[in-house]
Amino acid sequence: MGRTLFLALGIFLTIACSVTGLVILPNWQFQGLKPVTKKDGVKYPMPYFGDNHKGRAEYISHGCIYCHSQQVRMKGYGADIRRGWGTRRSVPRDYIYDYPHQLGTMRTGPDLANIGARQPSRDWHSLHLYDPQITSPGSVMPRFYYLFDEVKQGESPRAGAIKVPDGYPNRGSVVAIVPNERGEQLIAYLKWLNQSFPLPEAQQ
Repeated sequence: MGRTLFLALGIFLTIACSVTGLVILPNWQFQGLKPVTKKDGVKYPMPYFGDNHKGRAEYISHGCIYCHSQQVRMKGYGADIRRGWGTRRSVPRDYIYDYPHQLGTMRTGPDLANIGARQPSRDWHSLHLYDPQITSPGSVMPRFYYLFDEVKQGESPRAGAIKVPDGYPNRGSVVAIVPNERGEQLIAYLKWLNQSFPLPEAQQ
């Protein structure tokens, strides 16, 4: 009986210490974080709204976190900054409006914490989501063609259409694409991802 009690106490203490160190203390440490305001009144980070918010839901529903992370590691802990994935390391303040967070652990594809700064073009994101082979030959990322309407040869031009490159092997009769509502929302979210704001704690 004594050994059973000792084992139960050990299990309880292990769980209690884990919860305290991994949940309670970090929550207490970071719960007071607020956006930083520059002299010109610009705040960072900003809460998600409109298409950015809806696009984040699309990002989550498509399982992008399984292949992409959103956390730039500091120098000495990886080649993230050297690869151009960010200009500084990610810090807790970057994520105060993220719930659930999309930090991720897999990097089948590049980190996306700063993709909005690296690729601000709507056209680039459209072509990349329609078929990654157009912008990133050799990519294993799947096509998200259902997020777009296709414009075929002979059809009238449409507002917001993006021309498909002539040399694209799967072009067929498709001459342009137009993001549908879900596509526009996802693109808006990706363009919103920008951690280039010079937070003071990120320079430490």
